[in-house]
Amino acid sequence: MALAAALLLAAAGTGSPAAARELVRFEGSAAPGTILIRTGERRLYYVRGDGTALRYPVAVGKPGKQWFGEARVDGKYVKPAWSPPLEVKRDNPRLPSVIPGGAPNNPMGARALTLDRDEYAIHGTNRPSSIGTYASYGCIRMLDEDIVDLYDRVSVGTRVIVER
Repeated sequence: MALAAALLLAAAGTGSPAAARELVRFEGSAAPGTILIRTGERRLYYVRGDGTALRYPVAVGKPGKQWFGEARVDGKYVKPAWSPPLEVKRDNPRLPSVIPGGAPNNPMGARALTLDRDEYAIHGTNRPSSIGTYASYGCIRMLDEDIVDLYDRVSVGTRVIVER
């Protein structure tokens, strides 16, 4: 029992309990090393091989902007620059064409895992208050400390499943 408590504390990071990643039991069918996003829960699970998963709070797509299905991580980036996709630029024409990586107004945050599906990514955020909400155009937002943690655990080719 003390080991389980220590694992939870180690996995929790520095966020508040409601915003902290945590080690949880996992009994789904996803293989170890898979990223599973449950949109309705606004949670991302990194499935481990021991019947557990790391569960992270996330922001997901707004109604009408969500997607479901499978993808693979096709790129890993540290402090990525951001170019707004056409739909975002159309809705927000005053956005610049590129926001440099590390800039305070860059919505990608500290890290990004790009996906092989459209223009979606799992990334950090410059708006931590959006975590736990329906906020994006389909990307999965994480607290910067959580995307740094996940980034170090996954590789290009990692399977990503997005469920309702």
